[in-house]
Amino acid sequence: MTDISEPMTAVPAGGRIRRLLPVLLAVAGLAAGLGTTLTGLWSPLSLIGRDSAPAPAESPALPAVHFVEVPRILLSLPGERARTLAMSVLIDVAPESEALARQLMPRLSDAFTTFLADIDPAAFERRGILDIVRLELATRARFVLGEEAVRDLLITEYRIQ
Repeated sequence: MTDISEPMTAVPAGGRIRRLLPVLLAVAGLAAGLGTTLTGLWSPLSLIGRDSAPAPAESPALPAVHFVEVPRILLSLPGERARTLAMSVLIDVAPESEALARQLMPRLSDAFTTFLADIDPAAFERRGILDIVRLELATRARFVLGEEAVRDLLITEYRIQ
């Protein structure tokens, strides 16, 4: 049987480099462009007329915050030992409801004091009581002032002596 295939000739070394030259040049150009951009020498956006630094984002306008201070609550806790509960509260109200909150402050103080006096003294020893008290006081504030008037309730002092 005869061999009809011709022997393979080796491709000269210069031929491979000539074929890879466009790819190598492209990779070298990309690396140089990336390096100079990361070092801050130039910005690609400056070529199309945009500034290299983006414009600072405008911060959204914060809502007006109005805190109304509830008079400090001092309450004697019943039990074997004489203990006193001291609590200070701030109510975050809508700006248009601030005058109403100041006008109805006696009702708020009464609602808060009545709730705190009805708590079992042993409950003050339990974990999570502060969260429960805060939620209940906020509910009572919304009952007195209205749902849309009260945004939040903050306890600034909570002390049992």
